[in-house]
Amino acid sequence: MNLRRDVFQAIADPTRRAILLLLATQSMTAGAIASNFDTARPTVSKHLQILTECELLEQEQNGREIYYHLNPQKIKEIASFIEPFRKLWEERFDKLESIMKNFQGNKGKEEGANS
Repeated sequence: MNLRRDVFQAIADPTRRAILLLLATQSMTAGAIASNFDTARPTVSKHLQILTECELLEQEQNGREIYYHLNPQKIKEIASFIEPFRKLWEERFDKLESIMKNFQGNKGKEEGANS
């Protein structure tokens, strides 16, 4: 049975998120990616394998080298999933900010009346 890795478990790891950020602007080989980390190359290769299995990265053969690059469609799917939650929390934070401003404004009026 072929179990697919969960994309959110994959991006929960800070090293994998750092790899995604590295590849956001350019394609890179595994060796070039690994040179940005203080871990062993096989460890970085395992991270690349997980990101590829989740379809966050795609591989492209160029001669003897394999280049990794972001899969923009998969990134877009993740962003689309997260967007409603972002909007919900943004609305809640805006409401909280409004309540806090009203509270601080009323507190200042009370202190001015007591002087």
